[in-house]
Amino acid sequence: MKAIAVGTVLGALLACTAWIPTAPNAAQAADGAGLYAQCAGCHGADGGKAALGAARPLKGQTADALYGKLKGYADGSYGGSKKAVMAGIAKKLSDEDMRALAAHMASF
Repeated sequence: MKAIAVGTVLGALLACTAWIPTAPNAAQAADGAGLYAQCAGCHGADGGKAALGAARPLKGQTADALYGKLKGYADGSYGGSKKAVMAGIAKKLSDEDMRALAAHMASF
């Protein structure tokens, strides 16, 4: 119970602060590679596939842009008519997971 309360308070504090972009590091990219395995079916092994035939390929995007999109999917502020698929996935990711995924995807 205490962990849930602390997590809720920390989440609220983070939501109230401005996000400061950080450069991805090698450790984040390595962790993101494992997480990305479940993304490859729609986005391709190298992020070059347009998911659902509609999304912009991940390949070539910056870590900051990708992180922002993951956050937007999670909070419902980003995505088109087919965003429900990504929203469901992004809501299950921690902020650390989102950063790791973004760092890995930016390495394509």
